[in-house]
Amino acid sequence: MPRGPKGERRPADTHAAAVMVAKIATGEIEDVRPTPESEGKNPAAVALGRMGGKARAAALGKRKRAEIARKAAQTRWKR
Repeated sequence: MPRGPKGERRPADTHAAAVMVAKIATGEIEDVRPTPESEGKNPAAVALGRMGGKARAAALGKRKRAEIARKAAQTRWKR
């Protein structure tokens, strides 16, 4: 079964997906999305991963951030 953007298991077939949505709506099955903790991941590591970009931006100076952004823009427009 394919995985969605957050790792959840969903049917690839549109008819199977419609049946699953109907079953969730009627309460026949429960729509449970796994949390990182339930998948065996360390909660502290998950929290650090969520703040990674913000922490990096706070640690960098204005010039360095501008340099990184300029390089990224040049790389995007080079294609």
